[in-house]
Amino acid sequence: MRRLVLLGGGHAHVKVLADLALRPLAGWDVHLVSPYRRQIYSGMLPGWVAGHYPIESCAIAIERLAAKAGLRFHETAGVGIEPDRRVLACADGTRLSFDRLSVDTGPLPAIGDLPGSAVHALPIRPIEDFVAAWPGLVERIRSRCRRFDLVVLGAGAAGVELAFAIRQRALAEAWSHVFVTLAGTGELPLEGSPIGLRRRVAHLLAQRGIAWRGRHRACAIEAGRIVLEQGPPLAFDTCWVVTGAAAPDWARASGVATDAQGFIRVDRTLQSVSHPWILAAGDVAAYADPRTKSGVYAVRAGPVLAANLRALCEGRAPVEWTPQTRALYLLSTGNRYALAAWGRWFLEGDWIWRWKDRIDRRFVRQSTDAA
Repeated sequence: MRRLVLLGGGHAHVKVLADLALRPLAGWDVHLVSPYRRQIYSGMLPGWVAGHYPIESCAIAIERLAAKAGLRFHETAGVGIEPDRRVLACADGTRLSFDRLSVDTGPLPAIGDLPGSAVHALPIRPIEDFVAAWPGLVERIRSRCRRFDLVVLGAGAAGVELAFAIRQRALAEAWSHVFVTLAGTGELPLEGSPIGLRRRVAHLLAQRGIAWRGRHRACAIEAGRIVLEQGPPLAFDTCWVVTGAAAPDWARASGVATDAQGFIRVDRTLQSVSHPWILAAGDVAAYADPRTKSGVYAVRAGPVLAANLRALCEGRAPVEWTPQTRALYLLSTGNRYALAAWGRWFLEGDWIWRWKDRIDRRFVRQSTDAA
């Protein structure tokens, strides 16, 4: 019997698992390798921080999905691939041979160039580590009588949403001593987005009582302070690092073709350009048509990955996929209010938050029901 190994429980693999649960892959022994039994849907994480959802409502039961699909689940991380020998090395010492491998491990925090961040700050990824650290943060906040400074370092969409979310949580919990600061390298938040949207977000931050510190490029994090390239350090009691996505070291070290950042290069069928028996999707992949790292593209890649894995395992030709050039972004502002951005256009309102809420809940519910 031939073997298919799914490495990682990312959003694209959720669709693959659901597909396999409906239609088992005849003649193939399928394994799932993931360090976590559940997948926290990143789109709902700010809502959890804000207090709108319990964490269970944001989680997809990866282990249950695997069991329903008849897969063997390995609760461990992949740490290396020998692509020519077709072997996956795992953190628990397991070595899994494979005929085909699919990789959807998600990104690592981009903290390699930020000394001290892993020791003195809290990276948002892996999300499970962030969730595990939450009770300790709440205890620190509640036990403090004087001012408590929480800095969100990184002003992309995730950083902006999390700054709004923790401010909302502070208001809801009457943490009047908690002061939130969002820091980024641009003059305005959401660098690379249309100027109108960036100005609107900056206005909403001020309206919500969140301090904006633009043009702040961090070069190191020390105990209680962010060292900046220019100007005095930025003090904090807690710092969340939301500075983008990084590739796992093992991808480049394996000899599989990667881009300059170390993400696995794939063609339009999601097959590795150097080792076509390996597929990748989600943030760990460098698509043939480059796109920003976003959960939107990971979710959209899911059906294509599921179809192509099945086609290749059954000896059929895979289909090509070109990700859409523009994606709809729904940006929550913590207080059940949100912005919808499409290209240079954006709308806002509480109805957009309800729209986002329905989309997010439906994705998790459908994935959970499949289990």
